[in-house]
Amino acid sequence: MSINFDFLKNKKNLFIVIAAVSAFLILFLIYWFFFSAPQRGAKEETFSIPSSYNYSQVVGQLRSLGFIRSRTAFDFAFRGISRGNKIYSGGYLISKSMNVFEIARILSRPPYLRWVVIPEGLRKEEIASILQKNLGWSDAQKKEWINVDTNQSSDYFEGVYFPDTYLMPISESPLNIAQRLISKFDQEFAPYVQDATKQNIKWTTVLKVASIIQREAAGEGDAKLISGIIWNRLSKGMKLDMDSTVQYARGNAGDGWWAPITASDKQIDSPYNTYKYSGLPPHPIDNPGIMAIDAALNPQKTDCLYYLHDHSGQIHCAVDYQQHLKNVQTYLR
Repeated sequence: MSINFDFLKNKKNLFIVIAAVSAFLILFLIYWFFFSAPQRGAKEETFSIPSSYNYSQVVGQLRSLGFIRSRTAFDFAFRGISRGNKIYSGGYLISKSMNVFEIARILSRPPYLRWVVIPEGLRKEEIASILQKNLGWSDAQKKEWINVDTNQSSDYFEGVYFPDTYLMPISESPLNIAQRLISKFDQEFAPYVQDATKQNIKWTTVLKVASIIQREAAGEGDAKLISGIIWNRLSKGMKLDMDSTVQYARGNAGDGWWAPITASDKQIDSPYNTYKYSGLPPHPIDNPGIMAIDAALNPQKTDCLYYLHDHSGQIHCAVDYQQHLKNVQTYLR
């Protein structure tokens, strides 16, 4: 093979070659410094995006963690690949061995980990609806989670599906999701087990009381007072007469799981109906948070046996039924 150097003797042609080579080198350097992978051979890791983050914060986090070399380069790549799609919160598998286009392509798709927020005080049917919505469960999976996956043990029927914010794989089985929530409960409840043992209270009893406090208290300010009243009534063998337990017994009658009870609801024949039966219900009536658990083990000392909340949510307690009736007249009528 021979090279025609006569072509290069022409100054114009020489300039074209030099310009082409220079342009190639410039483009190569731009790619290398701004678009290429920051670290060859790096393993995949989870990059999580909080629901509160906007696009700029996401790109800034990618840059600060070393996944991309340039914010401008990522912006160029993402806007070209995503075609207007936004970056969704959740968890993504990416690597520092990926170039900016590969990372942009992954982040333009739905995440494989989804944020799931479970509020305090929900029963497991409500939690199942949240999981179905966020993880894409079928109706059959939701039903199985309620009736099978969370019914493996009498002690774990209700109350142990801990309220928190989770980052969950959409591919994880419903049974494993149940175990994930139980593991979080075990972790959070562990510090209170020793306290319960010292007080000679079964952990299941603590959870039943906490679940009632969670639904009955208007806030943290009255949780321990309600706890004191519950323990007072239990020690005297009185029926608890708690609306929340009747709500659990009734279920969702079309107005939601926790709609106000009626006079006829109080006649429901259920071991959860504390207007008809003394003592605590068979299981917790919801899945309480730490505030209610702490209140169950640390009740406020009080002589009160009754209480009510006025229209502003302020609690008023009474030591006997006559005083309670007066409170009803004063604060509710």
